[in-house]
Amino acid sequence: MPSNSSWSDGLFLKITNVIVYFLFLGSNIYTIASPSAIYYGGKLTYITPAPWAFLIWSLVHLLLLGTIIYQFLDGGKQVIVDGISWRLPLLAVLNAAYVTLWAHHYYIVAFAFALFVSSAVTHVYYVVKKYHEPASISDEIFVHLPFSLWHGWTTVLVVLTAFEAFGVDAITERAGIWTDVFAFLGMFFLEATATAYAFSSTEGDLPAGIAIAWSLWAIFTQQRHPAFIHWSALAFSIISSIWVVKAIAGVFIKLRRGHHGISLDEERAPLIQ
Repeated sequence: MPSNSSWSDGLFLKITNVIVYFLFLGSNIYTIASPSAIYYGGKLTYITPAPWAFLIWSLVHLLLLGTIIYQFLDGGKQVIVDGISWRLPLLAVLNAAYVTLWAHHYYIVAFAFALFVSSAVTHVYYVVKKYHEPASISDEIFVHLPFSLWHGWTTVLVVLTAFEAFGVDAITERAGIWTDVFAFLGMFFLEATATAYAFSSTEGDLPAGIAIAWSLWAIFTQQRHPAFIHWSALAFSIISSIWVVKAIAGVFIKLRRGHHGISLDEERAPLIQ
């Protein structure tokens, strides 16, 4: 049913979204434009991924630029302005605070903000998936996809920042038995979450699962020693990738059978609240 809403409806929130988007992006350029500099300048743990893992953030930023533009169109206004509403500016501010604290090596406080970001993005994720089933390709690309990737990526960030806040420095300290155990449990949690995202329902939440699987491969690439962590990372990377690829294959099989309008993100409650 066509809507008679004007581009100026909710204009104050739309302008706020534009402003916080560029502030949000600006706070991450320092981290993302040259990830190696920040990566090697901070604390390296026994679960730190290779710098290219953070390209997920670049992709999220690019998609969110489309989100900010899409809000001025009728379909985008309904989900972004009327649905997500002020949760997006709040999420952007929290994320900017997290990145600033993390880049300045305040890891314990950054970990607390990582939890805040995870909670905020989970809330947005839930609203989008529960109440705004994608009605077009634009909804998929500019609303569901970025928040799905962001949701999966924040799960990774919570684990990584926890190790930075409470784990040992891999440069100065050898990994002991407890480091091995907690690294194993951290990667197991990520692998299990990626698998659950892929198969919690018919198509699951593939972008979030892909983001986590990507990060596990980056951990495997970076962590050469000890061998236990290195090979554990490889095993979890392979397992998560197998289930994600299997879920993707299921989507394409359904598409070939004529099931049109299938979403990569099923309408469901989030895994992490």
